[in-house]
Amino acid sequence: MNPFIKNKKQVGIFVTAGFPERESLGKQLLFLQEKGVDFIEIGIPFSDPMADGPMIQYSSEVAIQNGMNIDLIFQQLEKVRAKIHIPIVFMGYFNPVLHYGLEKFLQKCVSNNISGLIFPDLNHEIVHHKYKDVFENFSIPLIHLITPATSDHRIVELAELSRNAFVYLIGENSTTGTAFEQTDDLQKRYKEIKKLCEATPVFLGFGIDSSEKKEIGFQSCDGVIVGSAYLKALEQNSHDLFLDELIHPRN
Repeated sequence: MNPFIKNKKQVGIFVTAGFPERESLGKQLLFLQEKGVDFIEIGIPFSDPMADGPMIQYSSEVAIQNGMNIDLIFQQLEKVRAKIHIPIVFMGYFNPVLHYGLEKFLQKCVSNNISGLIFPDLNHEIVHHKYKDVFENFSIPLIHLITPATSDHRIVELAELSRNAFVYLIGENSTTGTAFEQTDDLQKRYKEIKKLCEATPVFLGFGIDSSEKKEIGFQSCDGVIVGSAYLKALEQNSHDLFLDELIHPRN
């Protein structure tokens, strides 16, 4: 059963493990669940990201300076996992996972009931030729990223591969946190993409920073993912108010 299929529009929040403090992860997971978030992305800090904008890059730098690493992420996650009842996914880059040990990493993902993995630098072709068997052995869904410029054929292919989780739709060809205007043409394309993905959920991310943009995303997709804007609010200690306004805006 796909844990991301619900009879409602969803909001996912991205947090960088180890930000703003080394021990922040556990309390963040519990806090986000309490605030009504539908699922959580845990970012694995990395020194050389390729899809992340300035805020997430900064959060990774802070986390690395705080001494955060994959072992610590699992240690902190294990302390609270039994209390978390919403899906958790990891988003990170493949090199640190390879260095850690892919099978070791996947086994710990299974133990912690991780619902999906996002590796922006790992495309389907590489997985198919080099890592297909190991991912299938552990049955952890890979979540694939697409953009409005992705071909229809490719979208259908990636939606099928992501059928046990979701497709991550990047709002425009950009890095995380980049503000963009959700034009009528983009909205039309998002709706086309959702139709192509059929039953696989489509979540819109990269640049969702307000309740208004969330509602626009809800018009065409199954939900939205908020990262940079939440991390900025977290750094400023305004994250509680930010989530209230994002998830339960006053009319």
